[in-house]
Amino acid sequence: MNLTFRGGVHPKGRKELSREVPLRRFDPGPCEMVYPLAQHIGKPAKAIVKKNDPVLVGQKLAEADGFVSACVISSCSGKVKAVEKRRTIAGTMTECVVVDNDGAYTPMEGLGTRQDLSALTNQDILNRVKEAGIVGLGGAGFPTHVKLAPKEPDKIKYLIANGAECEPYITCNDQLMRSNAAGIVEGLELTLRLYPNAECVIGIEDNKPEAIASMRKAVEGKQRMRVLPLHTKYPQGGERSLIRVIAGVDFPVTMLPADVGCIVLNVGTAYAIGRAVAWNEPLYEHVLTVTGEAVREPGNFIARDGSTFAQLLEACGGVKDGVTPKKALSGGPMMGVAVAGLEVPIQKNTNALTLLAEDRVERAEKEQTACLHCGRCSTICPNGLVPALMADAINMQNWERYEKKLYGLECIACGSCTYICPARRPLTQMFKQTKAEIMARKRAAQAGGKK
Repeated sequence: MNLTFRGGVHPKGRKELSREVPLRRFDPGPCEMVYPLAQHIGKPAKAIVKKNDPVLVGQKLAEADGFVSACVISSCSGKVKAVEKRRTIAGTMTECVVVDNDGAYTPMEGLGTRQDLSALTNQDILNRVKEAGIVGLGGAGFPTHVKLAPKEPDKIKYLIANGAECEPYITCNDQLMRSNAAGIVEGLELTLRLYPNAECVIGIEDNKPEAIASMRKAVEGKQRMRVLPLHTKYPQGGERSLIRVIAGVDFPVTMLPADVGCIVLNVGTAYAIGRAVAWNEPLYEHVLTVTGEAVREPGNFIARDGSTFAQLLEACGGVKDGVTPKKALSGGPMMGVAVAGLEVPIQKNTNALTLLAEDRVERAEKEQTACLHCGRCSTICPNGLVPALMADAINMQNWERYEKKLYGLECIACGSCTYICPARRPLTQMFKQTKAEIMARKRAAQAGGKK
């Protein structure tokens, strides 16, 4: 079996900044907690609380409002201050539930209590996952209860647990696997019940030997479960990269992993499933890394949704003396997004704050030249695309060529082409913007056709 995929790059990991720092819980004192209603792919949730309503930890603030939607859960106790638009990580003003956190963190009755799993049906599992508001914690935040319900569950061959954590700097899943392997495995066992013909494969990059050992110990004696060490290469943790390696199949962007017999879950998502189904604990907190050369004491946290980047940075001792941060990223340097300020709420799928002392994008802009036609971008693209030609099509505004001939929508925006480009061209940024524009036109055309 190949333990890696075609292409990819080897950026500096910089994981040494935080990889040995154990997870610690972060509970902000009395403050405002802000919960966006759109923390997932799909339709935003619908608020079911109003101003002055009392709330408890684990209480539902908003319910899923459609098939592809997810509930929003309170991570604190206190009183609803408002349901209004607030600025979020994306920089946009988004409808949010704002709660005055009383600092007591009073739980709902029964929160965190062990549940009887003996008579649990598959539908019970799916219902508990939905009510818990669980979304994918390793990517764009797709509602997990939808992902776990393919049309033909008997045809699922692989339940793939993504423990690769290939993004530079980020180490929270590494620490989660080291310290909570049994909890992750419990979530995977419960999920595996849904797919009677599937094998669960836990893929972990081989630069995480402690996590591999911990997970192997946790799966000892378990049926249909094994740990697979993977070569360390970016983007090894990409959903399609993992499927290529483990299942040996490739598929176009128009198909879902379930169409090729695979379900892929981040290990953090698996842990959340176990907590929700077995312990009556919905998703209101998750693991997160605060790191970067500008951070005084980088660390890994179990952080409550609704708290802010600024609060977490303060818990790390703030910024290093004599250092002026040049850029703050939600996520890592390859796929993360720049944030204008730190007074924004973390969301379910926020996996890191990376505070950089140097802005390499700014430096690259000054060094940018015309394409050198070296071909490196096509050599390393994990999806076999030709980024140089895609960029030419964009410059010529030839959208049909970009989509139909060059398969531009297959781009996963991993950043590998931008990283390797000697001409310092902002290829990934171009492709992300173009994909958004093409999809917006498609939605507009569909809306027009329905009138």
